[in-house]
Amino acid sequence: MRSTPRIPAAAGTTLAVALSGLILGFGTGTAHASTCSRSYLPLPDPACTPGAYNPDVTQSTIQSTICVSGWTATVRPPTSYTNALKIQGIAAYGYADTSLSSYEEDHLVPLELGGAPRDPGNLWPEPYSGTKTATTKDGVETKLKNAVCSGKITLSAARTAIRTNWTTALTTTGIG
Repeated sequence: MRSTPRIPAAAGTTLAVALSGLILGFGTGTAHASTCSRSYLPLPDPACTPGAYNPDVTQSTIQSTICVSGWTATVRPPTSYTNALKIQGIAAYGYADTSLSSYEEDHLVPLELGGAPRDPGNLWPEPYSGTKTATTKDGVETKLKNAVCSGKITLSAARTAIRTNWTTALTTTGIG
């Protein structure tokens, strides 16, 4: 799991501004510290982002949680929280592109499958660039949630598959 803080002291001002909720701008530049490996991309470094579950979401509660339209909006953390983590994560991964708009601060185990909303170990800056991106993962998440809610697969199977490797989760679960 990523430790907090995970950015160099030189970037502390940016983090302080982000934590105060006053994101004034964050342009393209070079990150100087790298504590998480990019070698796993398009997956997160499992040591930094192992994933975590929301204890309120279980197989017996899915019909009153994840299978209810709009439920994720009730647990999604505000961007003031996720942007601060995104800044830290961009530095921790040593991304050369430090523009916040180049990444989605994504839940490894998505809220749609009962991922922990605010656990830093479940959040990471997933790039929008490349062949398998944050946008691609969104489609996988939806298909898995629909399969869980229709009873085709269990919540546990979906969570394990996406936490292990979201790029193969549909094949692993027999959905796609």
